[in-house]
Amino acid sequence: MTCALTLTHCGDLRSLEGLSAFGSLEELILDNNLLGNDLVLPGLPRLHTLTLNKNQITDLESLLDHLAEVTPALEYLSLLGNVACPNELISLEKDEEDYKRYRCFVLHKLPNLKFLDARKVTRKEREEALVRGSFMKVVKPKASSDHVEASPEHPYTPLPSASRDLTNHRVLPPCCAENGESWLKKMGPCYKCPGEVSLCLLWEKLRRQQVYPR
Repeated sequence: MTCALTLTHCGDLRSLEGLSAFGSLEELILDNNLLGNDLVLPGLPRLHTLTLNKNQITDLESLLDHLAEVTPALEYLSLLGNVACPNELISLEKDEEDYKRYRCFVLHKLPNLKFLDARKVTRKEREEALVRGSFMKVVKPKASSDHVEASPEHPYTPLPSASRDLTNHRVLPPCCAENGESWLKKMGPCYKCPGEVSLCLLWEKLRRQQVYPR
C-alpha cells in the first residue's frame, strides 16, 4: 500500500514542520497553499510523487537543489501555478519557449524525473538537458518593490535623455527637398537651418568617414 499525504487548500499553510514524522511517505500533495521559497522538507527517501501546484514559489533553482538532496527517489514533480514555472497560466508574457527552457533546467537538476507537471519526460528532453540544461537557468523575478514601471510623465525609452525629445530632430528638412532635390543626394551640410539637427549634417559626417548607409 502506498503511503500518501494530501494537504491542499489549507488556509495559510506556509510551513511543513512535523513532516519528519512521515519519513516513509511516497506521495505528497501540497497544492493550493501559501508555500514559498522558504519551503523545507525533511529527508523523504521513498517519496516518488510531489505536487506543489498553485503556491508562491519563485526561486526555482533553490527548490530543485533542496529536492535533489531530500527526495532522491523523486520521479513525478508538478509546479504549475507558481511563478517559478513560467507558462501562460502565470503570465501572458510567457510562451512555450519559456516553458521548454524551464523543463530543460529542471531535468538538468533532477535527471531521474519521469513526469514533470502534466507531461511525460521524453528521451529528447533528457538528451537536451544533459547538453544544455545548465544554461537554461530561470532567473528569479525581482520583488515588485524593486520593479520600476514607466510612468506617463517619464515613459521608458532606450535612447539617451538628450535624444528623447522628438522636436529636437528633423526627419526631412524642407530646405533639403527644395526644387525636387532629394536630401540623400545633397552631399554638403545644410546651412539653411543652423542650430538644428539636420539629416544633411549626418550625411556629411558619414561621407567624410567614408561610411555610407546601405
